[in-house]
Amino acid sequence: MINTLIGQKIDQAQKFLQDGKRIPVTEISLGDNVVVQVKSTDKEGYSALQLGVGTRKKATKSLIGHAKKVGLDQAPIKIKEISVENFEGEMPKAGDLIAVDTVFKLGDVVKVTGVSKGKGFAGVVRRYNFRGGPKTHGQSDRHRAPGSIGQSATPGRVYKGKRMAGRMGSDVVSIANLVVVDIDVENKKIFVSGLVPGIKNSFVTITKTGESKAFVPLVSYIEKKSEVDDKPIDATKDIKADDVVVDIQAETKTEQSASSEVAVAEDKREEIKTEEATVEVKEEAKKISETEEKVEENK
Repeated sequence: MINTLIGQKIDQAQKFLQDGKRIPVTEISLGDNVVVQVKSTDKEGYSALQLGVGTRKKATKSLIGHAKKVGLDQAPIKIKEISVENFEGEMPKAGDLIAVDTVFKLGDVVKVTGVSKGKGFAGVVRRYNFRGGPKTHGQSDRHRAPGSIGQSATPGRVYKGKRMAGRMGSDVVSIANLVVVDIDVENKKIFVSGLVPGIKNSFVTITKTGESKAFVPLVSYIEKKSEVDDKPIDATKDIKADDVVVDIQAETKTEQSASSEVAVAEDKREEIKTEEATVEVKEEAKKISETEEKVEENK
């Protein structure tokens, strides 16, 4: 059985598992891998398959002729040879298409190999996490220096592989123990947990290495939405909502009636004050008239 396919890194994102854990995921596009050539022990001395993916705009004549042998109109943009030693079952033939769901399934443990991002020329501090030289006692230009690189007269040279400044990145990197958490058969994509090397749209090789015993599936938003849509309406909640509306209306009416009663009370208070003032004026006028009458009688 084939356990390796060629894919293209699309993007990185995050998703949630059913146990509530949030994980980083990488979206990988796996277009139909076509078998470009089948190598056998009798002819080539070993068993292998050449897989091709995509289409190349400009190709050499030899590559075009190699693709036409299996009925391809255009040469693949990426060709990778995979070993199929101890292959079980019927060997694929040249020109066959290998779909995503025939190789991978949910819970598979995979190894992803790609070319890491190129970062240009870098010093030892960035490239190898060197600590740098002393920062005091007059050492003004040794902060990011590598230090000594030789061994004096013996052997009188620098060993090969010495960690020094140089081109950083653009290396073939493999990330193992990633888990296939989602498969989109219709769009020919898979989602693996974790991050994989390379820039967007760069080619990677995905190899199945085992199966996860503690696999937890992703939260399915489609199922979640259907559950919500199919859930019956709770009448008690609607009644409570109506009750709340009625209560609000009653409170509004109560407030309006209370304000009107207050206005009426104020009017009555003003009337009472006016009446009291009128009575006082009358009493004063009566007292004045009585006083005038007594004065006239004394005369």
